[in-house]
Parts: sequence; C-alpha cells; structure tokens
Amino acid sequence: MGKIIDYKCTYGNEQGISKEVIEKTGLKFPDAYVKWDSMVSLAKELKNYYKSNLCELPFCHTVEGEALGGKVNLGDENIGPRAKEYICTTTEELLALPKIDFSKGRISEVLKACKSLREQGENVVLNVSGPFTIMNVLIEPTAVFKTFRKNPELIREVFDKFQNEIIRFIEEAKKSGVNIISYADSSGGLNILGPKFAEQVVEMFTYPLFKRMDKIIDKEMVIVLCPKTTFALLGTDKAMWKDVSIGAPTNYEEGCIKAIGLAKFIGQTCMKNKDFKLKEGNIKALELL
Repeated sequence: MGKIIDYKCTYGNEQGISKEVIEKTGLKFPDAYVKWDSMVSLAKELKNYYKSNLCELPFCHTVEGEALGGKVNLGDENIGPRAKEYICTTTEELLALPKIDFSKGRISEVLKACKSLREQGENVVLNVSGPFTIMNVLIEPTAVFKTFRKNPELIREVFDKFQNEIIRFIEEAKKSGVNIISYADSSGGLNILGPKFAEQVVEMFTYPLFKRMDKIIDKEMVIVLCPKTTFALLGTDKAMWKDVSIGAPTNYEEGCIKAIGLAKFIGQTCMKNKDFKLKEGNIKALELL
C-alpha cells in the first residue's frame, strides 16, 4: 500500500454574501437559503459575480445533516447556515435517525432549484458532503473518534447508513438533471484523522461508496472529488490516474464541464482553484481499481 498525501486546502468556504449580490437580487436572508426560487436567483447571481460557468448548490454543508434531523442555524447574509446544537450524544443514536425524506424540507428545495437551473440551461454543481461533515451537524466529533478507536464495527454500521443516504441523494440529483456532483469531506481529512484512521475510512466507507457511484454515473454526469478524497484513494491503491483529452487547453472549471461524458471521476485540484490551467488540453480522471 502507498501513502496518503494530504492536500493543504487554501479554498475555505467564503463567509457571507457580498453586498453587491444582495443588492442585485433583493433577496432576504435566511429565506434565500430555504426557498428554491430564491436559491435559483442567488446561485445565478453568484455565478455572474465570480465570473464562473457553474451554478453551485447548496450554499453550505449542513443540508444532509439537517435532513436527518439535525438542528441548523440558518444564519444570514454575513454567515451562512451552520450547526446549532447536537441531537445525538452517542454514536449508537446515529443509527436510529430516520432516512432522509427528499420530498420535504430544505433538501427538497435544493433539488427543485437544481432542476430549475438545469431547465434554464445552466451547468449545476451539487455539493455532497461525506460522513464526517454530515456528522458534524449531529454529534460531537470526539464521541465519533472515541467510538472509532473502541468499536470500529459500530462505526462501520454508521458508515453504511450514511453511504446509503449519500447514494440516495445522488440518485435524486440525477433525476433533477444535475450534471456535476462535487464530493468533499473536509472534516474527515488526513490532517484530522491521521494516517491509520484515514486508511480505515477509505476501506470501510470511501472506496465502497465510489464503487456504488460508479454504477450510477452516466454520460451526462461527472463526480468532482475534493483532492483530499482523491489522494486518500490513490494513497491506498484504490484508484489510479488516467489522462483524458478535453480537446484544448482551458482552466480547471471549464475542464470539469468538458469532462462530462468522458470521465466519471476527476479531482486533481479544488474546483475553486480558478487559476489552475490544463495547459496540455488533458484532465486527470480517476479510475477505481
């Protein structure tokens, strides 16, 4: 087995919405984070503001946790949605949480917004969170790490539960026409877990999840991985690089769009790295082994 390399992220979530965007949309907060039509307006204006080719939803990493029963402070234009208080005190309680109902709540509004944007011809990125990011909304992280050390089989059960919910979310996204899934789990990176736990997470969760994703992705969708996840798969010999031609030199964001139908998984840098150039007209795809 190789060695997992840490990706030192310098592209943290931007805090707040610029006054210029707020003035142009006339949106009220936190309504803009809750209602699908407001999400559409905000996503399009943010795309224009950042001179992007993509509309990105949701605007935080709390949607899945909230849909599982978590309590979220929806915030305002200065600070977006974030965990309010934990609803679980033990890891066992995570297993008792209900399945996500994609027909109601904010997660349903996100999917409606994605569908509307796609119908308007926009390229839509749906941000999907990994298990540790989801659990950050539900339970004190130290309780999870303690269980990881003492009862790894219980953690495996929790991972299986979240894996099923993530797959269901992606299936719903596919129905809504989403063409780019961005997957990240920054709360479960090498810098937090350490080498031993990071390898276990790949074996118990990440690799099985992506093998299941592999069966879902068609020619109209691509999965863009956070490099932390990419290097975890490469470092545990679960994947390998493959150069894929996208026709001409371009930036990474545009390369991700052009990779749709040519690759299933890509993730050599962060999608927020707008200065990253694909100088040879190739993008690196990730092939699962």
